Amino acid sequence: MNIALSQQNYILGDFEFNTRKIIRDILRAIEEQADLIVFSELCLTGYPPTDFFYFDDYYSKLDKCFEDLMPYSQHLGIFIGAPRKNPTKEGKDYYNSAFLLHLGEIKHITDKTLLPTYDIFDEYRYFEPNRVFQCLDFLGKRLAVTICEDIWYINTSNPLYQKSPMEELSKQKPDLIINLSASPFSYSHSEERKKVVIANCSSYKIPMVYVSSVGAQTELVFDGGSMVCNSQGEIVYELNYFQEDFGVVDINLLDKIIQIQPNSSKVERKYHALVLGIRDYFQKLKLSKAILGLSGGIDSALTLALASEALGPENVLSILMPSQHSSQHSIDDALQICENLGSPYQIIPIRENYEAILDSLQPIFEGKKEDVTEENIQARIRGLLLMAVSNKFGNLLLNTSNKSEVAVGYGTLYGDMCGALAVLGDVYKTEVYGMCEFINKRAQKEKGLDIIPQHTISKPPSAELRPGQKDQDSLPPYEILDAILYEYINKEKGQKEIIAQGFDDALVERVFNMVNRNEFKRFQTPPIIRVSSKAFGFGRRIPIVAKF
Repeated sequence: MNIALSQQNYILGDFEFNTRKIIRDILRAIEEQADLIVFSELCLTGYPPTDFFYFDDYYSKLDKCFEDLMPYSQHLGIFIGAPRKNPTKEGKDYYNSAFLLHLGEIKHITDKTLLPTYDIFDEYRYFEPNRVFQCLDFLGKRLAVTICEDIWYINTSNPLYQKSPMEELSKQKPDLIINLSASPFSYSHSEERKKVVIANCSSYKIPMVYVSSVGAQTELVFDGGSMVCNSQGEIVYELNYFQEDFGVVDINLLDKIIQIQPNSSKVERKYHALVLGIRDYFQKLKLSKAILGLSGGIDSALTLALASEALGPENVLSILMPSQHSSQHSIDDALQICENLGSPYQIIPIRENYEAILDSLQPIFEGKKEDVTEENIQARIRGLLLMAVSNKFGNLLLNTSNKSEVAVGYGTLYGDMCGALAVLGDVYKTEVYGMCEFINKRAQKEKGLDIIPQHTISKPPSAELRPGQKDQDSLPPYEILDAILYEYINKEKGQKEIIAQGFDDALVERVFNMVNRNEFKRFQTPPIIRVSSKAFGFGRRIPIVAKF
């Protein structure tokens, strides 16, 4: 049996677009003589489920999608992911389902059993879990159909999960596992995903065809990596990562490697995820031009490099806004990266604006010493100017704050924390340096130059909001800060656990306090592109007003 794997980039709620794209690959599968084509989870609607699901009109278009697809099922079987109306009045209104279309009919429907509710997932909000397990026969093969999380039971202790779908389906002695998936990216998830697929195939001695989606949906990135694993637990076929792909595999010939993707580093995976996240955010909003504040520092330089790769350097406008505290080398570094990339820029000094605002506030501030208030005024002037240019020309503002800054509140609301999309909000400061080195290493191979000036990378980081200011006047060294933040945020460890690892107890308490008291700032930040297992945003829900 020849099975086509279709790895596509969908748009949430754009039924017509998604259906056209699905038909495109069905035609290709017919041309390549496939007997069956497999698409990803909820491919007709796009993933993840959102509160669009509560609107009846949202489902009214699904019937038309199935009508459009049905004629092609005369030529081959088609596995489609879509929601299904719950025929009973008990439980949720819908199931998350996989439909087999063949010979002009819906031949089989499999509903998703395991509905994740952890981290970024909230499927039980929308769907009723499956409780009936039935393999299906297709062209002489018995298929065990599963949907994404259904194969992860082998690697979970989630108390909400009462049954293992594969444990039940394996009793019916299937010849092949089919898995329709939409698996969000984090820099370690591709290895975890492979381990789960291999564990299932090895445990049940059954090969698997695993198809996932690709592309970005606001914060979430889907990296693809669809694959085929044989019954010995060997991955023998793999589609590309971070791009649409298609392939046909004869499942009777899985005893040797067919196509495997080369290994990539964590920093390379994060780089591709961020580029894809930016590109899809703009393309799916039907926008093409970005704007950012370029300071000469490493965070804005990296954001510019990523956005230039995603959108084209000519479509990213940098605004340099030097103040009386800005160093000449920062201005020079900012101009240098614009020249290296061939990206446009404008210079708008802010000293006169700053002095005018201080004059306005003088009657109220009289007798008060200068403090962080004056620093924040500078940041907010820059935010105002950026938003003015954004409004006038339609360039969407990119936020340049890194995860370390976002974590401890080292940023100014309505100033450097404003924007439509936070590019580096899930990238710690130490990781920013690593990604800049990665970009320069690639650029040296391709162009013989550093994209990001070495001085930008080597100089001590500074907000340059007062004379001689350095980040480490206010923060611990980033190597130590990031290590503590990683344990607290990503690994969800408590103070005692982190102190037991050898960190200074007073420093750990200070970092925890900084993180906790700045939740109100994070609540107001732009959506953050998720590249780790625990990003700020809807995957980490912490109350603003609390004591813990």
